[in-house]
Amino acid sequence: MISFDRVSKRYAQGHDALREISIDIARDELVFLTGHSGAGKSTLLRLIMLMERPSRGQLTVDGRNLATVGPRGVPRHRRDIGVVFQNHQLLFDRPVFDNVALPLIIAGYDYREVGRRVRAALDKVGLLERERAMPVTLSGGEQQRVGIARAVVGKPNILLADEPTGNLDPLLSAEIMQLFEEFNRVGVTVLIASHDLALISRLRHRIITLRDGRLVTGSAL
Repeated sequence: MISFDRVSKRYAQGHDALREISIDIARDELVFLTGHSGAGKSTLLRLIMLMERPSRGQLTVDGRNLATVGPRGVPRHRRDIGVVFQNHQLLFDRPVFDNVALPLIIAGYDYREVGRRVRAALDKVGLLERERAMPVTLSGGEQQRVGIARAVVGKPNILLADEPTGNLDPLLSAEIMQLFEEFNRVGVTVLIASHDLALISRLRHRIITLRDGRLVTGSAL
């Protein structure tokens, strides 16, 4: 599903964010990505999203060599990927429904299909009754659930999360991780960057560890 073959990323100022990374993530797998701040976790996710391009090596997603995806193909590539951010990236001047609907509206879905999909996604994350609420009235955990609903509303094949529990307490963190596991069980490939080793070690999924841009381990616990 996702394959890194000796992928490196060097930024213009000479910083090597990733060095000779080779990783394979299978379809329908849930994998954690960990490492210290600056280890290369976010860069790895950005490469999958085509927010960055490798300096060397080959990256393949769902059988497609991303080097063959030109600028016009990037939006189509990203429609297959849902992304969850640590700081939610919500629009605070719009209600929950509109935040979740935004990717569908951009993609040109009919308004009836938008309503059906948005309410299904909100129901999945337990926020159906809050669809008209403004984000500022929600707790941190609820805001993160809105971000997850927005990420999955387009029914992506891949779900990426960059420190999705970084601002949450342990109980809420466990609940959010359970949501990711539920999406994984219905066939979504999930890659989660997290520094919370105590939490992810208990969940018994494969952990990929980066250190200074290099792969330390990619084995299961």
